[in-house]
Amino acid sequence: MEQASDFLAESEALHAVLAGVSGARWETVTQFKGWTLNDVLVHLHFWNQMADLSLTDEAAFQARLAETFAGIGKQGFRATENAMITERGEYLREAWKALYSDMGRRWAALDPRRRVKWAGPEMSVRSSITARQMETWAHGQEVFDILGVARPEADRVKNIVVLGVNTFGWSYKVHGRPVPETMPMLELTAPSGAVWTFGEPGENRISGSAVEFAQVVAQTRNIADTSLRVEGPVAAEWMSIAQCFAGGAETPPAKGARHRVAG
Repeated sequence: MEQASDFLAESEALHAVLAGVSGARWETVTQFKGWTLNDVLVHLHFWNQMADLSLTDEAAFQARLAETFAGIGKQGFRATENAMITERGEYLREAWKALYSDMGRRWAALDPRRRVKWAGPEMSVRSSITARQMETWAHGQEVFDILGVARPEADRVKNIVVLGVNTFGWSYKVHGRPVPETMPMLELTAPSGAVWTFGEPGENRISGSAVEFAQVVAQTRNIADTSLRVEGPVAAEWMSIAQCFAGGAETPPAKGARHRVAG
């Protein structure tokens, strides 16, 4: 299952930029909701654990999910995750690496169509590991940004682009808006220079960098901070509310709020 290899490669890219972080630098505050570098890895490690548990022990997964939701109801999202993952700093980094490395190898051998439970509807293991790649890539952006490092992108970002395409209708529904009949046509340039197209030609069209499109649908950049060309009212509306992840409606970052800090 290629998506498992992509998840592994995405995790390795993030690990590489964190390799030199130590001591008090783990409490560096990012541009994402005041999360620290520790918070980012707690979040990624916890939900990697949950995804793997859904595969290996469904009853234990359901029990831990109930415990998680109960905690969120009492003390909030951030505090609950931080209470359930005890490692911090370099110890957390290596615990996260040990699990994602193991998952990348094991999940690559799975039948992509196998079903697993999740916090929302059940999904295929291919969708589950793709979601883990997307989370790693999206939250990795705030790490690269605050450390002032340009991320080396690769064509595996296509998995996140496809998530963006597949959640066109979801982006409208979660924001309580009627779903347009037709998705705008996409013509996106991959990091390799390949051109990926989705949808049918029409008055609504989005063209430009595949990475920037993924940044918008993952809400790591405001559309105004990209060079994407957006034509037509549906295209403009979609890019203002796009959300390729589950949960409640989220507001994209304000213009200029998310950017790479000067090194």
